[in-house]
Amino acid sequence: MATGPNKIRLSTNPTDDAIAALQIGDIVYLDGTIYTAREGVYMRVIEDRVDLPLDLPAVSAANFHCSPAATQHDDGSFVLGAVTATASFRFSKWIGRWLAASGAKLIIGKGGMSPEDYRDHFVPNGAIYLTTVGYGTGALLGRGVKQVRELHWKKELGLAQAMWVIEVENFGPFIVESDVAGNSLFERENAKIAANLEAAYEGTKPAVLKRFGETDDRKDEMI
Repeated sequence: MATGPNKIRLSTNPTDDAIAALQIGDIVYLDGTIYTAREGVYMRVIEDRVDLPLDLPAVSAANFHCSPAATQHDDGSFVLGAVTATASFRFSKWIGRWLAASGAKLIIGKGGMSPEDYRDHFVPNGAIYLTTVGYGTGALLGRGVKQVRELHWKKELGLAQAMWVIEVENFGPFIVESDVAGNSLFERENAKIAANLEAAYEGTKPAVLKRFGETDDRKDEMI
């Protein structure tokens, strides 16, 4: 009898054993504290050598690539609705140094990162990647937010790039995209799709609009 993927509740400060037990394709829900950090934070810490504003990874080992749909009132209170992930590949140039500086074990975002990033940076730091499930899940993820705990570098970076520290419960779902060995769910599934491209095109007519860029060269396929 076929069974679905494993569903796991995971601390945002996971043990090494908990990380090692995750398999690509597992579904994860997070409990604890996450923080947002993307290019603005990375450049400030790594390139400008500004000290981190909180104790990482003691506070959290979960870095969310995200710009929260949130506002801060004059009295300091927050309203936070959706928390939609942004594409992580854009942060490749900093990720190795960030993992070393922050001690992050969970990188959460959209679309995954490259196999080289997993092999060269994630594996040596005992970290994995969790990806959001499709588009339009920001409001769904927002249901797992308990409260905004802190907001750092709002003045310096603006709301979108600032470091939000957020308490969460049953926060997800996320898919385990990379594991501690550096295996990638996306890479594995893309290889299966690529292997069948020739069969998918079998019997189709040659490209007739080449002057408009149409091609039947399989090497031009992008997945």
